[in-house]
Amino acid sequence: MSRNQSAIRDLHSIKDFIRWTYSRFQSVDLFYGHGTDNPWDEAVHLVMGALRLPLDFDKDMLDSRLTIDERKRIVKLVHSRISKREPLPYLLGKAWFMGLDFKVTKDTLIPRSPIMTLIENEFQPWLPHYPMNVLDMCTGSGCIGIATALAFEDAEVDLSDISSAALDVARYNVSDYDLDDRVSVIESDMFDGLAGNKYDLIVCNPPYVDAQDYSSAPAEFHNEPQLALTSGDDGLDFTRRFLSQAANYLHDSGIVVYEVGNSEVALQAAYPDTEFMWVELEQGGNGVFVLTKEQLNTFL
Repeated sequence: MSRNQSAIRDLHSIKDFIRWTYSRFQSVDLFYGHGTDNPWDEAVHLVMGALRLPLDFDKDMLDSRLTIDERKRIVKLVHSRISKREPLPYLLGKAWFMGLDFKVTKDTLIPRSPIMTLIENEFQPWLPHYPMNVLDMCTGSGCIGIATALAFEDAEVDLSDISSAALDVARYNVSDYDLDDRVSVIESDMFDGLAGNKYDLIVCNPPYVDAQDYSSAPAEFHNEPQLALTSGDDGLDFTRRFLSQAANYLHDSGIVVYEVGNSEVALQAAYPDTEFMWVELEQGGNGVFVLTKEQLNTFL
C-alpha cells in the first residue's frame, strides 16, 4: 500500500492532514515563494484551501473528521505539489495579493509583485496628483490594476496583456470585484492596442527574467507561463521597447512605475545616463523604478 493510500485510510482529522502534509513537504526539496516561505505554512494553506476553510478557522474544530472525498482531495493536491512541483496557488486556483484573493491559472503569473507597497501608499510621494486614468500593462490576473482601482475609487483603469487566456482570468477577477463599470480589459501587444490613450499612471510588471536566471530557477517557476517571465538574454527586450514608446501614452504630469527585479543591474548598465528613481520598498523586494514623462521623452 502506498503512503498516499495509507494516509487516506489512517488519517481522519484536519489536524492529522496538516501534520502529514507538513511531514511530506519536509521530506522533499520544494521551493517556497508563491504565497508562503516555509513547509508548515504551505501545509496549512494547502489543507485549509482544499477544504475551503479560512486560515483563522476555529482551532477547536481542527479535530473535525474528514470525509473520504475530502481526504482524497488533499492527498491528490499533496501528490501534485511534490511530483510536479506545481505552485500551490495553481492547485487551489486562488492567490492572495494585498489581502485580496484572485483567481489564477497556469496562464497567469502568481501575484507577488513588490509594487503592492506602492499601491498601499497610493504611489506617494511619486504621484503628483490623483490619477483619473491608469494603465496596468502585462496585467496577467489583473491583481495590480484591480488593487489600484480599489485604492483610487474615481479612476478609470485599463488592464492590458498580450495573452487572451490571461485576460479571461483578469475579466473574471474584475467582475468578482464588481469593477466592470470602470475597469476595462484590453488585448494588446505592448501599446499596439492602446492607440490614442493617455494615462496619469502606467504600472507595469513585465517579463524581465534573464536567460541564465530562468535556466537555473526552481522547477516551480517553470510551471508559470514563460511568456510572462523571460525577455531575452539580459531580461530587457520588453523593457527597451517599452521605454522607447511609453512617453506617448502619458499625460504631461504622468509617471511610469515599472518592475525589473534582478535585471536592475543590467538596466543601469544599458542606460548609464538615465536617472532611474529606484523605490525603497518597505516590505522587501527590489528593482522597481519610477520615471516621469519628461525623462521618458529622452528615449523617443
